[in-house]
Amino acid sequence: MAEPVQSVSAEVNIQAPVNVAVGILMQSNGDVLMAQRPEGKPYAGYWEFPGGKVEPGEDIASALVREFQEELGIEITRAEAWCGVDYIYPHAHVRLHFYICRGWRGEPQGLEGQQLAWQGKTIAVQPLLPATIPLLEWLHQIAGDSE
Repeated sequence: MAEPVQSVSAEVNIQAPVNVAVGILMQSNGDVLMAQRPEGKPYAGYWEFPGGKVEPGEDIASALVREFQEELGIEITRAEAWCGVDYIYPHAHVRLHFYICRGWRGEPQGLEGQQLAWQGKTIAVQPLLPATIPLLEWLHQIAGDSE
């Protein structure tokens, strides 16, 4: 006799993913900008790549430009779509659209009270947002390509 099939739908909160535009500011030496999540947000104090939610009717690239103006006070002048990652946090299912940004005007500032840190091959800031961790090895490969 076959084992009965168990439903897990009651245990899993299935949500439509929230699209998020994420920019990895990369200097010519391969260093990348990390931002610390401010108080009042989920995972406050964790470090991540800057970005934010895509608004209804907004395309991903436009959201990236808007978020970087609002959060960092800079204008993106060169960004290339890099990869997409789905990640399910306890509070949300996010679809992260990563862009490598090698050109911008202005000096990044934490306009939402977040701390910023340029990081090289050794990431010194901790803790890292869980969805960020798997991307770091890929970034080292890209940084090596730009040197």
